[in-house]
Amino acid sequence: MTQENQPEKKFRAGSISATVWLNHGQSKTGETTKFRTISIQRGYKDKDDKWQNTTSMRVNDLPRAALVLTKAFEYLVTQGEGSVPGGINLQEEIVM
Repeated sequence: MTQENQPEKKFRAGSISATVWLNHGQSKTGETTKFRTISIQRGYKDKDDKWQNTTSMRVNDLPRAALVLTKAFEYLVTQGEGSVPGGINLQEEIVM
């Protein structure tokens, strides 16, 4: 029996949400590894008044999308996921 992957953290601003997922995988050397991914979506009611989700954003959704993505980014940096290629540690760049 496999357990469905549950969100680690969710950030919401109105109908826009960004969800942080903790994933498990294997590195090229076969070692077990963990990594996080982000999904973003907008909730809306369809013609039958039922809630649906989409990854498409409208122009007025963009400020809220930027906000939840910024919060997700801050969360990832505090969880130690702040390194990017080139050796720049984003956590050190943010904390002054």
